[in-house]
Amino acid sequence: MTDTDKPYQLINALPDGAIVVDAAGLIMAANALAEDALGLKLPGVNVTAVLRNTAFSEALAQAREDGSPQTVDIEVRGRTPRQLSAHLAPMGKDGEVLILLRDLTREQAIEKMRSDFVANASHEMRTPLASIMGTIETLQGAAKNDAKARDMFLETMLGQARRMKRLIDDLLTLSRIELNEHVRPNAKVSLVDVARQAKSNLSSLAKEAKVSVEIASTSAVEVAGDAEELLQVVQNLLENAIKYGGSGGRVEISCEQTGRDGTLSVRDFGKGIAEVHIPRLTERFYRVNTQESRQRGGTGLGLAIVKHIMLRHRGRLDIDSDLGQGSAFSVSIPLYNS
Repeated sequence: MTDTDKPYQLINALPDGAIVVDAAGLIMAANALAEDALGLKLPGVNVTAVLRNTAFSEALAQAREDGSPQTVDIEVRGRTPRQLSAHLAPMGKDGEVLILLRDLTREQAIEKMRSDFVANASHEMRTPLASIMGTIETLQGAAKNDAKARDMFLETMLGQARRMKRLIDDLLTLSRIELNEHVRPNAKVSLVDVARQAKSNLSSLAKEAKVSVEIASTSAVEVAGDAEELLQVVQNLLENAIKYGGSGGRVEISCEQTGRDGTLSVRDFGKGIAEVHIPRLTERFYRVNTQESRQRGGTGLGLAIVKHIMLRHRGRLDIDSDLGQGSAFSVSIPLYNS
């Protein structure tokens, strides 16, 4: 805020985004919270060019016309849409209006997560629960005194219980990421270090599948992000490559700088994915082969988690695959600027 904005310095002490507009609708002052919510520098810009919403324009006109405060809910579109509640309060007879912006994104995300969790969890858990219940009934009846059958059925129950635990863990992870999706992480993270950690964590899985994992890059590529979330991204991609592309015998991870981004790619040399499936791979619970995915312990949420972590990091996920040639999953994240 410049010296000419001193009469409006009080808005910097407010807990919500605040904007002051003149009679012509030009923004005279704005605090940092408002600029963060709207993603740009605001002074000198017409407020209706920033908040392009019919209900907001009508509320602004009404506030000027009769001098009464107005409140309206609006959606600010962008790479990460935000839900805002705008309270408009006239400031005297000169046509100036104070606009307070309360961010409702987190509150509405929590409500949506609750309903999505119930719908998704109930659908996906029905099969393992039915299997466990059927097994218990069999153990109580025909196999009650059959030790061999009992051991086999107990193993089945354990497998289904583990499947439900993985599903719950992934649903909770996805919910947590979506809850904070509008908050961009900015710590310094080395992609090569993340790749090495992911390889170490999945070494047993790779050994069991007889797949060699190679890290082709050793140069430092530092991006702005959250180390734990980016590790989860790489682990999800690497685990998929080992499980579904492991027929090629090896998986290659590469890290490089591409323009203003750091890019990490996980490439397998397996059977590949048909083009028709690629646009839908990041949908929740979408599987190329449902039976194979469940047999291998997949929840159908791994790539959805990758997608939402990339959205939070203002990055992107690219998928390239050819049948018989293998697949490459690449994530690009803005470089870290100190």
